[in-house]
Amino acid sequence: MKFTDIFIRRPVLAVSISLLIIILGLQAISKLAVREYPKMTTTVITVTTAYPGADANLIQAFVTSKLEESIAQADNIDYMSSSSAPNASSITVKMKLNTDPAGALADVLAKVNAVRSELPSGIEDPTVASSSGGSGIMYISFRSKKLDSSQVTDYINRVVKPQFLQLKVWRKYKFLVQLNMLCVFG
Repeated sequence: MKFTDIFIRRPVLAVSISLLIIILGLQAISKLAVREYPKMTTTVITVTTAYPGADANLIQAFVTSKLEESIAQADNIDYMSSSSAPNASSITVKMKLNTDPAGALADVLAKVNAVRSELPSGIEDPTVASSSGGSGIMYISFRSKKLDSSQVTDYINRVVKPQFLQLKVWRKYKFLVQLNMLCVFG
């Protein structure tokens, strides 16, 4: 007599044991505590350059493209994006996960300094800034066609904020109600 023969002859027993295993598994998952979250460092480096009096095409050709070519040679770059506008250039470099922020900043700064002499003479020195891990992870927007801005603010403070504060994983939190942005939506 095989082990499976018992369940073939008694299907109700098989279903009962299967349900018991599922219930115990769900209960174990819900009581499983996460003791540590993995340490992840996300590093974003921004290079901004001001060139007073220049149009976007001129900045793209003589500033942004040269800086991009040099910065692209840095190690551990995940992706890079840039924008050129009248009077300014901005390059955002997202580094690979868990890249050392200080090392990445030094590497990008060295690449920027390498092409600084090739940039036009009227340009201001490029500003290199690094941010790691402290950037916002989640943004939530609220709007209502029935409530005015003060009622939306009240709702956020009475209902939404306490719900988020009950979570134990917050290191820092910030609730910002931008009434001017709410007015845009009517």
